[in-house]
Amino acid sequence: MVDPSGRVRVAILISGGGSNMAALIDAAAPADAPYEVVLVLSNDPEAGGLAVARSKGVHAVAIDHRPFGKDRATHEASLQAELDAASVQVVALAGYMRVLTPWLVGRWAGRMINIHPSLLPKYPGLDTHARAIAAGDSEAGCTIHIVTDGVDEGPILAQTQVPIVPGDTPASLAQRVLEAEHALYPRALADFCRTLD
Repeated sequence: MVDPSGRVRVAILISGGGSNMAALIDAAAPADAPYEVVLVLSNDPEAGGLAVARSKGVHAVAIDHRPFGKDRATHEASLQAELDAASVQVVALAGYMRVLTPWLVGRWAGRMINIHPSLLPKYPGLDTHARAIAAGDSEAGCTIHIVTDGVDEGPILAQTQVPIVPGDTPASLAQRVLEAEHALYPRALADFCRTLD
């Protein structure tokens, strides 16, 4: 279902505070934005981003992964039911701390994007800032990419570089990269949505 406004219907998946989620929602406020956020989903009922989304008028749902144990497929089927109910067209991962199964990734092939706090293909996975500093890199950054079965391996849509300065710690670098993420993700999501039919 295409939204009557002509805007792409986006769901955001979060696990925590949702600062990137908030940036995406705020960027969709203008009437001429190419997307609207119609749903926020979390695997953690305590995720702070749920209240933030609701305060911005976005329907937010938690489907706690813990009662499902190791049964990722059934948990993801519950996520998919919510996505279907909201007629979602694009899924944006924003700090969603669960590895997705090939079933869900395949269901959203070419229509699920993620933000990662490194200049991929460098430093997929965790501890990206500490790894960049330890390697003596002169810059770090963030990447928006299409989600595929491989962890942080999908086609790159956009990147922003952030200099690593003398005395940087993983925490100080993370803060500057996060600020860059808040600028890059809304722009990249908008550009991506404009390419869709």
